[in-house]
Amino acid sequence: MATEIALKLADGREVRVPSGTLVADALRSAGLASEDVLGAKVGGEILDLQTPVRAAGPFLPVRAGTPEGLEILRHSTAHVMAQAVARLFPDVEFAIGPVIEDGFYYDFDTLHVFVPEDLPRIEAEMAKIVAEGQPIRRSEASGKSEAIATLTKTQKAKFKSEIVRELPEDAAVSFYSQGEFTDLCRGPHLPSTARVGKAFRLLSVAGAYWRADQKREQLQRLYGTAWFSEQDLAAYLKRREEAEKRDHRKLGRELELVSFRPEVAPGMPFWHPRGTVIYNALVSYVREKLAARDYVEIRTPHVLSSSLWHRSGHMSHYKDNMFFTTVDENEYAVKPMNCPGSALVYEAGLRSYRDLPLRLAEFGLCHRYEKSGVLAGLTRCRAFVQDDAHIYCAPEQLGDEIGALVALVREVYAEVGFANIRMDLSTRPPSSTGTDEMWRNAEGALESALRRIGAEFRLAPGEGAFYGPKIDFQVSDAIGRSWQLATIQVDFSLPKKFDLVYVAADGVRKRPVVVHRAILGSLERFIGILIEHFAGAFPTWLAPEQVRVIPVSEEKNAPYAREVLAACRAAGLRASADLGSERMNQKIRSAQVLKVPYMFVVGGREAENRTVSVRRRDEGDCGAQPLADAVQAVAAETRSRSLALTIPAQATTAGAKKPAKATT
Repeated sequence: MATEIALKLADGREVRVPSGTLVADALRSAGLASEDVLGAKVGGEILDLQTPVRAAGPFLPVRAGTPEGLEILRHSTAHVMAQAVARLFPDVEFAIGPVIEDGFYYDFDTLHVFVPEDLPRIEAEMAKIVAEGQPIRRSEASGKSEAIATLTKTQKAKFKSEIVRELPEDAAVSFYSQGEFTDLCRGPHLPSTARVGKAFRLLSVAGAYWRADQKREQLQRLYGTAWFSEQDLAAYLKRREEAEKRDHRKLGRELELVSFRPEVAPGMPFWHPRGTVIYNALVSYVREKLAARDYVEIRTPHVLSSSLWHRSGHMSHYKDNMFFTTVDENEYAVKPMNCPGSALVYEAGLRSYRDLPLRLAEFGLCHRYEKSGVLAGLTRCRAFVQDDAHIYCAPEQLGDEIGALVALVREVYAEVGFANIRMDLSTRPPSSTGTDEMWRNAEGALESALRRIGAEFRLAPGEGAFYGPKIDFQVSDAIGRSWQLATIQVDFSLPKKFDLVYVAADGVRKRPVVVHRAILGSLERFIGILIEHFAGAFPTWLAPEQVRVIPVSEEKNAPYAREVLAACRAAGLRASADLGSERMNQKIRSAQVLKVPYMFVVGGREAENRTVSVRRRDEGDCGAQPLADAVQAVAAETRSRSLALTIPAQATTAGAKKPAKATT
């Protein structure tokens, strides 16, 4: 007789079913079965209707239209795509086909070279499979040998067999079949291909290596997306089109901000003068915030002995993401994180309780070895600077520090234009360092601090750092994409590993707690996100060039243009003057292409009246204004860190945009 397991429902009820009961039957027992229920979330894992439940825990239905439901839909759509590819290209061998954010992909090995023109043909075959309404059936092999035998009967199986051989001996090996197609897969899936519907689209073709290893077989990857309605698909495709326009790699090149030279520095950005202005403006902004909160700044070496990384625990958890070098026949690592260097600064002197909390900030250059396939311009690169800080505090100070940090993140994000912020409390991952007690204390400290300030947050089990739990801040950009940015991490382990102490008020030496925190995170990633958020049109306080002075005639108006430029710079504005021989309209267009917020057009009338004809980058004509007033208006906008251009454009008839009226 099967052992009974207890399933806890959202309404507090408990349902007991025999271990191995199919999800569909467990849902019926709980009174939760319905047409829109596609599976269940059991103990944090998404299972489809055909999967047996073998563990007790929370039991929640997964419905169509939810993020979990989309995962099931997209997994099945990936199989429909693979089946269509097999029908069209019979020599194909399957690798892996996971669900990813907003879609899915599948890797194939085939003699046919996929091109974009193949995608509509594959989509048409997918539509046939959906129309056939093939039941999707799950089965389990009795062991690894049977699984490999099943694979070799149904398909070429080099890649899939490798996966099976690496599974634990007691692992459940499952297959999913639909029509003539059978695939090794853990699920979850829909009950029928008919449930896939029509709202799918194949998006692109790319190359990939098996296991992301450049020394292994090169494969071909097809990307796709799937939604529960054609309206949702259309909205996604529109967002995708907008995202392509905003791609920071494209805008970074066009706006002369940043470039990449993979032949000499793969995954490492080259900041151009205009991009460096934004970089420095953000660093100055953060330093201003830190100065008001009693931080002190440090700098630590970029290359540190491997023995230090063994001591910190990074070597056993992070070695594959580190760069190494040899100095005097000894191994050193290029730092991927700033924590050990900060600990050595703390360790350099005997600390008193009067020194705490000690807030050590560092804009530290880090290098991490990211696989080539995951590099993505500034948002995923191998060299970056973090606006790091390590706060050393007494345990009783921890709650106040967490509350202050949450407030700081909210303040900064509001001022840079991120209004929609979500917090995730990420707990202990499978691979971690430290004792159970340390983790309980750290997780409890974060959770109690969040509850004390009334902050809403989502629990993210198992997603903490290897040395401690953390609060991750997710923001939504201008087109609704979510980005993980700031992080606050509590660490009881590092002080123990480095034997960090302070002398308490009673004269006893005690262990501090370390809070790791980054507000912007990686400066590179943050700027990449900002470029896309603002579509390159930065608010004036962040713009590389805030004002461009444009003379109507180079020959006649250049002297006054230089006076205007001097006035702008005297007010602290980032300004330039276009004194070239091009026509005025061409100069205006050049400034607009670089998204300069304001143009001061000057001609003979402006020189005589000591005015400037103000234009905004959106072609708005703001009219003639006294030079001093215009300069002060832009300076005030900069000081206020306004997210909008504040000098009003003149009203025009029928929405027409009139050119600035200036005369030679």
